[in-house]
Amino acid sequence: MVRLLYRQSHGVLFANFVIPVAVVFVLRHSTYAGPLLWWMALVYAVTLARILLSMVFYRYESSATPRAWANRFAAMSWVSAALWGWVGSTALFPPGAEWTAFACIVLAGMTCGAVPALSAQPRIYVGMVLLMGGPFIVHNAMQPEPIYNVYAAFGIAMIVVNSYFSRVTYHTLLTGVKLRFENLALIGQLEHERDRATAADMAKTRFLAAASHDLRQPVHALGLLSASLAAVAERGDVRADAATQISQRLNGTLDRMGGLLDGLLHVSRLDAGLMPARRRPLPLGKLLADLRDEYAEQARQRGSTLRVRVTQAWIDSDPELLRRILDNLLSNALRYAPRSRIVVGARRRPGAIEIQVLDSGPGIDPSQQALVFEEFAQLLNVQSEHGLGLGLAIVRRLADLLGHPVTLRSTPGRGSNFSVTVPLARDAEPEAPALTSAEGLAPADLQARYGVMLVDDDPQILAALGDLLAFWGHTVYAGATVEAVCAAHQRARIAGPAPVDLILADFRLAAQVTGRQAIAWLREYLDTEVPGLIVTGDTAPDRLKALHASGLRVLHKPIAAPLLRQAIVETVRGGVTAESAHSG
Repeated sequence: MVRLLYRQSHGVLFANFVIPVAVVFVLRHSTYAGPLLWWMALVYAVTLARILLSMVFYRYESSATPRAWANRFAAMSWVSAALWGWVGSTALFPPGAEWTAFACIVLAGMTCGAVPALSAQPRIYVGMVLLMGGPFIVHNAMQPEPIYNVYAAFGIAMIVVNSYFSRVTYHTLLTGVKLRFENLALIGQLEHERDRATAADMAKTRFLAAASHDLRQPVHALGLLSASLAAVAERGDVRADAATQISQRLNGTLDRMGGLLDGLLHVSRLDAGLMPARRRPLPLGKLLADLRDEYAEQARQRGSTLRVRVTQAWIDSDPELLRRILDNLLSNALRYAPRSRIVVGARRRPGAIEIQVLDSGPGIDPSQQALVFEEFAQLLNVQSEHGLGLGLAIVRRLADLLGHPVTLRSTPGRGSNFSVTVPLARDAEPEAPALTSAEGLAPADLQARYGVMLVDDDPQILAALGDLLAFWGHTVYAGATVEAVCAAHQRARIAGPAPVDLILADFRLAAQVTGRQAIAWLREYLDTEVPGLIVTGDTAPDRLKALHASGLRVLHKPIAAPLLRQAIVETVRGGVTAESAHSG
């Protein structure tokens, strides 16, 4: 607004050069010509000073203080206005009503012309119009003739009306300036969003390239292992040790592929808001001890040494989400810092504990440190087994969800230090009992035999899963559609009793049918609320929300056989318990 004030004052400065010439010209033959020439010289001097002030402002406006420059402008404007107020007092004009009218015309032109020029600062305009019109009003109010009362009233109206229009013009100018800055901000925001979209597109391209490579690797290994198994079978009976060895390799390859896909699933679950934080007091010592027990062997196999300093303290966090953060940080250290020394410890901070994962690996270049927490980011010039670049992105998002700050300190060639700061718990509480592990089924559970309705429109998965369930001893009624499953069950009922304890359905079936609908239709066919279990490969956030809202248990592909077996047992047990409670 101050810049606008200086820029729009050019018209007023021009008027200060032209109108004094007209005034002197009108009275050139009167005895007042001499004083008017001195008055004109003063007006020109002040106007030249105002022009010089504007030139200095334009030169130093980038470092100018707006209020100081507005005050300088106001002082010069009010000095100039006082000189014009001298004209309004008619002290420089001959006596007579006609000369008072001439002074009124001059002042009206100057005050009206200054409205657009000085309205960027209303206080400056109001001061100017009072200094110009005030002497004119006082002079006319002191005259006895009625005509001067008309001039005085005109002077008052001139001040009031022009001040009003100055205020209106000020708001118009202010609105225009605000719109200009809003447009600039909008342009900046659009450029930022464009850059984000460009970065996201580049990240997607890098991700597709990484996914293509990293998912092809285990698929290629599976093909080779399958060929090896076929070659061994062609020689005759397969020895138990050979089959076990190939099975272990298959499971290792599947675990690697599952780890890659789990990263995508975790991101989708975060996007869908299906990973709520349930913070509670928990012992940090047990969490660190569990990390040591789980990762010690992995570190040894990679040629690294893992040292965990167990700290006895109670912290306030979600045990599952915090464990996932530390798992990712420790896995990241093992992957990118092979054959190094890794230390996991904790340092006390005011009201909090800073859990640190340090390694003596290659470190991270400062230019890449800002990128490591971005999705699909992979460090350059790092020799490691590649992932999809989601581990640290998941760490950042989980930490934001929990409100735990995550920091990175790293020096190339001297290792890295990832840390997460967790608040201390106010009150220590006993830890909740641990959940049963996937491999922790009791012998009675392993011997359980159920009737299972299986719906999957993929022939290969339908056959493989049906064979696996049958191998476990379950009776399977399988089909690609609900109708096919019902037909298989009808055929089994002809031969004898065909109880159904569980419905296992893929989520996305043919003809736009969902697993939720299939389970509902099969329950209607059976006329009972049989427990349902959905298997899906969908990771889209909206699909995950829909699955979560269904109330059914969901397993995400690929599924390890022990986890599937445990889920079947727990789902059937939960359904039986719920049914018994309902009957009671």
